[in-house]
Amino acid sequence: MPRWLPRAMILALTLIGLFQLGSWAFHELTGLLINILIAFFAALAIEPAVSRMSSRGMRRGLATFLVFIGLLVAIAGFVTLLGSMLAGQIIKIVEDFPAYLDSVINWINAHFNTELKRVDVQEGLLRSDWLRSYVQNSATGVLDVSGQVLGGLFQLLTITLFTFYFAADGPRLRRALCSVLPPARQAEVLRAWEIAVDKTGGYLYSRGLMALVSGVAHYVLLEFLSVPYAPVLAVWVGLVSQFLPTIGTYLAGALPMLIAFTVDPWYALWVLVFVVLYQQFENYVLQPKLTAKTVDIHPAVAFGSVVAGTALLGAVGALIAIPAVATLQAFLGAYVKRYDVTDDPRVQGHRSRGTSILTRLRNLLEGRRVAGTEDSAHSAETPESESGSGPRSGEGSTPA
Repeated sequence: MPRWLPRAMILALTLIGLFQLGSWAFHELTGLLINILIAFFAALAIEPAVSRMSSRGMRRGLATFLVFIGLLVAIAGFVTLLGSMLAGQIIKIVEDFPAYLDSVINWINAHFNTELKRVDVQEGLLRSDWLRSYVQNSATGVLDVSGQVLGGLFQLLTITLFTFYFAADGPRLRRALCSVLPPARQAEVLRAWEIAVDKTGGYLYSRGLMALVSGVAHYVLLEFLSVPYAPVLAVWVGLVSQFLPTIGTYLAGALPMLIAFTVDPWYALWVLVFVVLYQQFENYVLQPKLTAKTVDIHPAVAFGSVVAGTALLGAVGALIAIPAVATLQAFLGAYVKRYDVTDDPRVQGHRSRGTSILTRLRNLLEGRRVAGTEDSAHSAETPESESGSGPRSGEGSTPA
């Protein structure tokens, strides 16, 4: 056996073991890494406000704390107002449920010649196996829901702490990163950081504009239908539909439909139709234009980045995909050498070889029209030449 073979086998086994250990550690820490990534982009979003307050003499930690307090107060006030409104509407729905049930039963009896009664329907529902199994599953799933709520609160706390550290210690973090790089690389890192701040702010700005437009549009509809709590519902639709990707639209539209159902069941249908139509308008008209102008990426690239981010990281990937791609595109644009494009018709989308059938037909018709005009002019000039109106022999002519 060669002397190097045992060492090579030990080295190969060691590398395989390290790879397996690293893969296991990465799999176990995926949740933490995603939370850190969310916190990093959240810190980039509040970086302009914190830097502006810090440049006026305020300590950076205090500025970050004040920004967090402002956001917390706004979110808590909105959630409290929305929760009280939702609780009141649920109580109203429960109180008016017998009247709704009576109207449905009367409509069924009138159109299908049945003799249903509300008491029979209620007893059938209470004694049904479906309701019994649903209650049992709900009772056994209480612990699971409680565990998910606690896990969500812990995840939110983790993101908040990392966001605070990234925003408050931003200069120290940048200094630590630049201290291990040569001067040329330090300038690139600082430039990439600045681009990330600008693009993230532009993305939030575009989302804020779309939330404002969505809120105003839904407020007009809800106010026209005389749905209660129209301003709060409009704010809910605007914020949830824009800042919760994928499922935000459905969550945003469900609550106005529920409130509209308490006024008139047909109003809920109108709200559903409006939500679907407005979503199409936003996806194909409003969002591509605003995203392309504020984040400066092509609408197709924005759509593809959202799809790719959703496939990789789910809802989190869909939320941070556009600012991440915009940052990468702007950073790489400074290092990609570009050349002047030649003045070629093919660049503009024109065909350079051959002519189309319509062009040939048009040229043929124009040629025939010109030929007909020349023949008419020639026939008109012939009688004049025959009547001797032209120059006589020897007049105005030069001798041979």
